[in-house]
Amino acid sequence: MALNLTQKQEVVAELAEVAAKAHSLVASEYLGLTAGQLTDLRKKAREQGVFLKVAKNTLVSRAVENTDYAVVQDDLVGPLMYAFSQEDPGAAGRLIKEFAKANDKLKPRIVAIGGQKYPGTHVDVLASLPTREQALSMLLSVMVQPATQLVRLLSEPASQVTRVINAAGQAKAA
Repeated sequence: MALNLTQKQEVVAELAEVAAKAHSLVASEYLGLTAGQLTDLRKKAREQGVFLKVAKNTLVSRAVENTDYAVVQDDLVGPLMYAFSQEDPGAAGRLIKEFAKANDKLKPRIVAIGGQKYPGTHVDVLASLPTREQALSMLLSVMVQPATQLVRLLSEPASQVTRVINAAGQAKAA
């Protein structure tokens, strides 16, 4: 069903708002997926904080015009579905990668993050990015490491004295 001008403006405004706040974009070819498969994909996208939209390329091109995703405008060709990560940079990549494993009709074509455009094969790289919790955990472990080493270093002389006294006591007992 064709959209009238007002509806097109609403779609462009919605996509522009999402693109302005999104962390990453994955554009995928979806030809051959059934309505049930698309519904399942949309459900998973909502659960993972991914905005998923099938829209005309010209509307998407206008929506991303003044965002980091303007780099993809020239490559928006053919029927594409757009997945914008809203909470976690790797969420869209993980969603598309996992769904594409079970459905070979879904093919990632474009990946964009941080104002850079990559081919669809980079969806694996995007999917491997840590979640916010994982990144914070890694940062915390890096920050705690020097303190742990310092405590071990400071407690080592006392441990050595204790071992020497214990060994001397055992030698006298024997």
